[in-house]
Amino acid sequence: MDRTLTDIPTAPNDRVYIVIPLFNDWEALSLLLEKMTKTVAPALRKRFHFLIVDDCSVTNYASLPADTGYSLSIMRLWRNVGHQKAIALGLSYLADQPETHTTIVMDSDGEDQPEDIARLLEASAQKPGQIIFAHRTKRRESRLFRTFYLIYKSVFKLLTGKAITFGNFSVIPPNLLRKLAHVSDIWNNYPGGVIRSRLPYQSVPAERGARLAGTSKMNFVSLILHGLSAISVLMEATAVRILLFCVITAAVSTVVITVVILLRVTDQLIISQGAIYIVFSLFIVILQAFLISLLLVFIVLTYRTQSHFIPAKQYGDFVEQIEKVY
Repeated sequence: MDRTLTDIPTAPNDRVYIVIPLFNDWEALSLLLEKMTKTVAPALRKRFHFLIVDDCSVTNYASLPADTGYSLSIMRLWRNVGHQKAIALGLSYLADQPETHTTIVMDSDGEDQPEDIARLLEASAQKPGQIIFAHRTKRRESRLFRTFYLIYKSVFKLLTGKAITFGNFSVIPPNLLRKLAHVSDIWNNYPGGVIRSRLPYQSVPAERGARLAGTSKMNFVSLILHGLSAISVLMEATAVRILLFCVITAAVSTVVITVVILLRVTDQLIISQGAIYIVFSLFIVILQAFLISLLLVFIVLTYRTQSHFIPAKQYGDFVEQIEKVY
């Protein structure tokens, strides 16, 4: 990392860093900061150090509310990397500082409500060795979006064996920040990376708020890509489950073929032509199951032998500058 980058200002030992990834959402961010001054106690706000990860926005802020916290800095990126990677870069920068402190990850649009920060910090204080996520009890998106999101969670559970009921809004204790920054999987999906890392985590219920300004960039295509990236983080578990499904499918097909052949040989199957179709169809199913299983084995073996991107070691290549606002 280029040490000429401006360090985030020093502050009391009980400081709380808040990492907020952002792409062109300056108006929503401004309203979020204003909301914090109204909903968060002044004693707590004085501990806040904001790190806004500007994901190479094409617009810039006109003005941002001052005195929302102790300090506010903007990490400018050389290129747009996406929401999840922006989070990984912000966490990696903070992990590279001489001291680590409690770190909060939240979105800039206001759907992560500032009034929940105190509850998350309280839960973190009660369980200091765990990452605390906000578990969504109520969502405000359209019914269609909620339906597909429910399908995504069901598919995620089926393929990975893990339940994912939370997003990015979370508190990371100081003793886990550097470990998390060395988890390569947060580069693709932050919540999925935490699950795969086997670092301890818990969730507390929190209602999702409404977007403060602008329109959501999470459309149908984005939701599918987000879901696939989360599932890909747990690729090994997913591959094993698909492999077991293929084996079971091949076994059932083999049993059915055997039964059909026995019935045909003993002249108990009247429609011989139908029996031939059944046998060939099931044989194709077995062949496909074998090829899919073979492909999955090679994918997993290749993945395990590759060198992976470590955000803590390579984040500096993406950072243009750190701009201090106040």
